[in-house]
Amino acid sequence: MHCLTLLSLLRPVGPVIVGISLGFTLSLLSVTWVEDPCDPEGLGHAGLVTGGGGLELGDGDARALDGNAKGARRPSSISSMDTEEDFEPRIVPYKPGTQPQSQAKKVFRAKYISTELGIRERLFVGVLTSRSTVDTLGVAMNRTIGHHLDTVVFFTGMRNRKVPHGMFVVAHGDDRLIWNMFQTIKYVLEHYAGEYDWFYFIQDDAYLEADRIKALVGHLSVSLELYMGRPEEFWLGRCVVDSTGVNCVDRHEVGGVGRGRALRGKLDLRYLHFELGQNSDPSKEESEHFENAISVHPVSDPEQMYRLHRHFTEIELQRTYKEIEKLQAEIRNVSEEAVDGNRSTHWPVGVNPPFEPKTRFEVLRWDYFTEELIYTCLDESPKCELRGIDKMDINDVIETAMGELNKKYKPVLYLKKQQLINGYRRFDPTRGMEYTLDLQVEVVNQKGRSRSITKRVHLVRPLSRIEIIPMPYVTEATRVHVILPMTVHDREYVGQFLDVYATQFFETSENAVLTFLFIYDPFEAQQVNQHDIFSEVKGKITSCERKYPTVKIPWISVKTEAPSQIKILDIISKKHPVDTLFFIAHVNTNVNSEFLNRCRMNSINNWQVFFPIHFQDYNPEVAYHNQEPPVSPTLSKDAGYFDRNVFDEACFYNSDYMAARSRMAADVQENEDLLETLDVYDMFVKYSGLHVFRAVEPALHQKYRHQTCDPRLSEDIYHRCIQSNLERLGSRSQLAVLLFDQEQGNST
Repeated sequence: MHCLTLLSLLRPVGPVIVGISLGFTLSLLSVTWVEDPCDPEGLGHAGLVTGGGGLELGDGDARALDGNAKGARRPSSISSMDTEEDFEPRIVPYKPGTQPQSQAKKVFRAKYISTELGIRERLFVGVLTSRSTVDTLGVAMNRTIGHHLDTVVFFTGMRNRKVPHGMFVVAHGDDRLIWNMFQTIKYVLEHYAGEYDWFYFIQDDAYLEADRIKALVGHLSVSLELYMGRPEEFWLGRCVVDSTGVNCVDRHEVGGVGRGRALRGKLDLRYLHFELGQNSDPSKEESEHFENAISVHPVSDPEQMYRLHRHFTEIELQRTYKEIEKLQAEIRNVSEEAVDGNRSTHWPVGVNPPFEPKTRFEVLRWDYFTEELIYTCLDESPKCELRGIDKMDINDVIETAMGELNKKYKPVLYLKKQQLINGYRRFDPTRGMEYTLDLQVEVVNQKGRSRSITKRVHLVRPLSRIEIIPMPYVTEATRVHVILPMTVHDREYVGQFLDVYATQFFETSENAVLTFLFIYDPFEAQQVNQHDIFSEVKGKITSCERKYPTVKIPWISVKTEAPSQIKILDIISKKHPVDTLFFIAHVNTNVNSEFLNRCRMNSINNWQVFFPIHFQDYNPEVAYHNQEPPVSPTLSKDAGYFDRNVFDEACFYNSDYMAARSRMAADVQENEDLLETLDVYDMFVKYSGLHVFRAVEPALHQKYRHQTCDPRLSEDIYHRCIQSNLERLGSRSQLAVLLFDQEQGNST
């Protein structure tokens, strides 16, 4: 009875017990029994040891690879001391003298990334000329293709003593045609073979359409071995064929572009050459072969070369106009499918949309004009005479408007201008100059009947394509001579100027020299020995030199009745070398090294002068009425503004000043008042021919001060000084609040 009860209890767990027992039995049977004694010290010595500059195998690893090992050890096993020896590490002492020290080779880095990456230029053009034609046909060819192609080199046998300006001429020493050609190819292979993908050679008595040869080369692959053109007999034709195995062709097929089997049609490239007849006129040639030619030969004289260039330029211009019209039509067709329909296109098609102001302060102003007057003047007069470039601009716009109207209504109607009723123009920074004209025109139909109507016309003179203009190289290592003119009214501000200047430049050893220019009137100059008005300033200069022993601050004294800027700079210019970089400073201006670096970068000798526009603080009693002004100056519209009426600060080279001053000398002999009526800015604009760069300069900060205006100077300079004093009082809103508070105080 008890057995049955026990069996009933074990029956559910019986299979589990049998399974566990069977598992243990099978695992014991599968174990490989090997002798694996334990290391009594618990140390093993199998591994990699670094020694002698390489990797060496340890003893344990070597024996494991040997066939005499007693058995295969499990990864967790430990080697026995009886069967293996202890591992002893071999220490290799470091001795600097025993190993030759290799000098680290300096890595050469190219100046341009294109050189390091092996990027080549696309086309090299070589022109075969001669000693007798390099000054005529050679010059004409250089003028027609030189500004279209990257590299044009002229090859001649014998060279004249004087090479034409702007041409790179290589002389071989022999005028024979075949010899010249052979030496040309040899020279190109030695000097330009690794820099260009394609090479094109032409004689100087042939006209080349540069844009077309560039377009042709643009479709050719660099991997091609192609000999294309129309060579003369002496062009080593057989030598080229025998050496390269490539014959000369005048057409080449370029494979289609696409993926898989979806190829667009092949492009047939042709080198078209046209041969001119004797006494032929290019303007009368109407054949399609001539109009599509890449080169035209022979050209007898430079005049014919220029006529050909004009003719082909007109052809390309008309083709460009047709392409523009085609693109405009495509834009209109696509815009019809847009969500907004035709409203999505802006007039004129292809020009940027008009500028959209975000606030009322950004609204662009329209200037009103007639054929004689304009009602927006530089001196803020209500109206002034329309003259100069403005008059030329308005006349050109009216003429263009009448031409477009007649083009639109011909031959049904003919329009003739009677007068301009109203004219408006504004400059839109996103698209260009916009015009709106109300023209009174006489309309004549085909029957001769006429009537007078008023027609409104809208025109846009779009901005041209943005180009990168190459500038000469400048450096920030140039020494700047800071010239500080001072009058009797500037004495009390010198201390603050010297403190700021010393912190910025003397303590940092900036590459700049400060020079004081003391301006005396005749009465002050007579009493300089008894009472020098600048004695206190000179004392501060002396104390500053004692504080900074390595610093010398020179000064120059000038006596003049009217402190003309040009007269003063004449004296400064004579006391400095021609390569001196001047910065004309102001005693109220805080100058720092950041600005001096921009002065160096923006002043380019024989190229550009720099007139910065400083940030002028408002009168603190107005800008911070009934509140504490900030300790550090801030650059905000409530703190000040960029004063465009002041031209006192300037950066320029002494050589540029001397050149402009010499051109001005002839006019000064006729009118001596020019020295008082003009300042340095006007002189550079009228007489230098340099680029006058004027821009806002946030690093040039000037604190508020009421400027003393000298009535002895010109009316224009005096008026600008008065205007600047008025504007630096405060903004319009600040002045309005101040007046409102005063009125409220008076009323109460």
